[in-house]
Amino acid sequence: MKRIAESELIINNRGAIYHLDVRPEEIATTIITVGDPQRVKEVSKHFDRIEHQCEHREFITHTGYIGKKRVSCVATGIGPDNIDIVLNELDALVNIDFETRTIKQQLTQLNIIRIGTSGSLQADIPVEGFVASTHGLGLDNLLNFYRLQQSDEENAILQHFVTHTQLGGTITHPYIAAAGASVLKHFVEGFYHGITVTCPGFYGPQGRVLRLGIAQPDLINMLTSFSYGNHRISNFEMETSAIYGLGKLLGHQCLSLNCIVANRVRQEFAQDAAGAVEKLIVKALGIIENI
Repeated sequence: MKRIAESELIINNRGAIYHLDVRPEEIATTIITVGDPQRVKEVSKHFDRIEHQCEHREFITHTGYIGKKRVSCVATGIGPDNIDIVLNELDALVNIDFETRTIKQQLTQLNIIRIGTSGSLQADIPVEGFVASTHGLGLDNLLNFYRLQQSDEENAILQHFVTHTQLGGTITHPYIAAAGASVLKHFVEGFYHGITVTCPGFYGPQGRVLRLGIAQPDLINMLTSFSYGNHRISNFEMETSAIYGLGKLLGHQCLSLNCIVANRVRQEFAQDAAGAVEKLIVKALGIIENI
């Protein structure tokens, strides 16, 4: 088995992977990711006990138990570039032998569940509602650096999306990846389902205009009006497609849960966004404990 060089897999003096500063024994196989570092403690306060905590840059990790279920909560920070770091390092923690720097013969599959905030792109998906993303459709280009193989259904959705929006080959090369079916099936009651679009920024890439003009002023309408069979775009944010794409390539089961804090069609913002996120955390943890 080929040895991975020190420049490619960076391990610090305490035997932890570089950015997350986590050792293999400090991470669970069920992992909740959150974009906001402050949200980690809002998740782990519901753990029955916490056995490990660490912090490095924006990457905060708490590992503990909900009942008998060992769970980690990891802050990723915002954006697909951070997801590239976090997903690759989480996989390395369970599937690379740090002593020999070689890939393990027996691979471990992780359940990775994002709990985040998002903007609705449909009038009937209200603020403070919850979305479980069936697919992540990326406008961020991250997975174009990897060899992502898409299914026939994914290719059909993507081709229809490119035809509908005319975005392909201009500012982005869109890609798409599905949620992990074995995780998604547990998140049905109380959740809207739909395609989540992932953008590489919050302002122009999500159609917001402050002082700068944008290249795609009709972006919101194009996303809202897209449909293919039973599929429609429910919301957009900044991490889901990267999680789904990398998770698929690495063999993990991934799901993105989104608390809607803004409705871009109705131009509304949640009056109690923090309270809505807390409700999603409690609901999600109750399900995760029994998966």
